[in-house]
Amino acid sequence: MIKLHVNGAVRSVDAEPDTPLLWVIRDNLGMTGTKYGCGIAQCGACSVMIDGVVTRSCVTPVEAVAGKAITTIEAIEKDPVGARVVEAWVRHQVPQCGYCQSGQVMAATSLIKATAHPSDADIDAAMVNLCRCGTYTTIRAAVHDLAGAKPGTQGGAA
Repeated sequence: MIKLHVNGAVRSVDAEPDTPLLWVIRDNLGMTGTKYGCGIAQCGACSVMIDGVVTRSCVTPVEAVAGKAITTIEAIEKDPVGARVVEAWVRHQVPQCGYCQSGQVMAATSLIKATAHPSDADIDAAMVNLCRCGTYTTIRAAVHDLAGAKPGTQGGAA
């Protein structure tokens, strides 16, 4: 049994140590908001936060996160920054198909927690998840809105 700290609760799971965290979250814990996309850490649909850092769960062995704080999309609105991200996503109507959006929200939350007023370069570096619908401009607008900046500025109130 492996003990995980998921969304503020300690959970024991019966899984092989090298099982990807994504499958433990989805199959063992029944939380299906975190999505499988590519399985090679390229698309970001599987993004969760580990100790506040956005992490690709499809390639993260469950044994590597035992004892660490794991946050999934199911609990993101319990975090004040995460709640603001979700509000901005709704306000800007970011999702289209929505498949990648749990990972996008996790990445944006991690970004805003690390850099309250990100520049365009910060956003480009942090928001690397793939979106098949191409919502990148609305994602950027929502992140700038969260930061209190106008698109195209270098962060901060403009």
